Amino acid sequence: MSEVSIIGLDLAKNVFQMHGADASGAVLFRKKLRRDQVRKFLAAQPACTVAMETCASSHYWAREIARLGHEVRLIAPDYVKPFVKRQKNDAADAEAICEAVQRPTMRFVAVKSAEQQAAAVVFRARDLLVRQRTQTINAIRGHLAEFGMVAAQGPSHVAKLVSAIEDRDTDIPELARPILRLLVEQLRSLDERVALLDRELARRAREDAEAKRLMTIPGIGPITATALVALAPMAQAFKRGRDFVAWLGLTPLQRSTGGKQKLGETSRMGERTLRRLLIIGASAAVRWAMRKGSTADPWLARMLARKPPMLVIVALANKMARIVWALMARGGTYRAPAAAK
Repeated sequence: MSEVSIIGLDLAKNVFQMHGADASGAVLFRKKLRRDQVRKFLAAQPACTVAMETCASSHYWAREIARLGHEVRLIAPDYVKPFVKRQKNDAADAEAICEAVQRPTMRFVAVKSAEQQAAAVVFRARDLLVRQRTQTINAIRGHLAEFGMVAAQGPSHVAKLVSAIEDRDTDIPELARPILRLLVEQLRSLDERVALLDRELARRAREDAEAKRLMTIPGIGPITATALVALAPMAQAFKRGRDFVAWLGLTPLQRSTGGKQKLGETSRMGERTLRRLLIIGASAAVRWAMRKGSTADPWLARMLARKPPMLVIVALANKMARIVWALMARGGTYRAPAAAK
């Protein structure tokens, strides 16, 4: 009997599906195991390649399975989907994972350590609180609009609506005022929690040497710098800055055929938090340059002279990401380009 060489593992909360194959790809077994049986079963198998789709628990299981002596491969779900035959079920998914990992050109996701995942918790928590704050602001705006009270867009203008809620002389029905005050209290609580996390991120940025180097890049502050250190893979995982930018999803989608190159919107692949932070930083730099009417960066000045602002923002975020990769891969700090005379 052939020895198992590859195991495709379809992860779940309680019931896991396994698909085992030999070196030639021939099927050796298909098994359904409960969560507490997975380690025991894999410990009894000879050292082989265990492949899984990336998901919430994939990095945890990758670390656990690697301790058993197996080689672990993580694959993005989009790369597994083409190998699913007809019906979608756990057995078909495990088989597709097993087939995908055998492709010589397949790309894999680096396994994160527990420390890397712990460092990312602050960003996930901050994103959640910011979303909740936005929802609360929108709720206050919507309710007060029903009583004829509106304010300009942006969090800085919400104070006008809060003052209207707290002022008993405004035309807000007394039946609604206590409920609206609850929303105001919720908003203040969220502001305090977001500020607390911002202080924690600023502290980490001050203590991390790599984050300090990244903050020398215009448009990158403490939050973005610490996010890049915590969430981005090692720079050595990419051959060049262009590959890192493509991983972030800041390159255009291609719909090319017949020798004609057609580029569309950005792919939006990779880490969403990093992409958003880079876009926000680039947006601040572009709007500052437009407000002043000049910029020390000759590249940015040329772009603003001939391209619409939103396109320039995405292009600048792309350029910032390439610079980030260069600093992370080669060390050093950012040096601004000399202005043309």
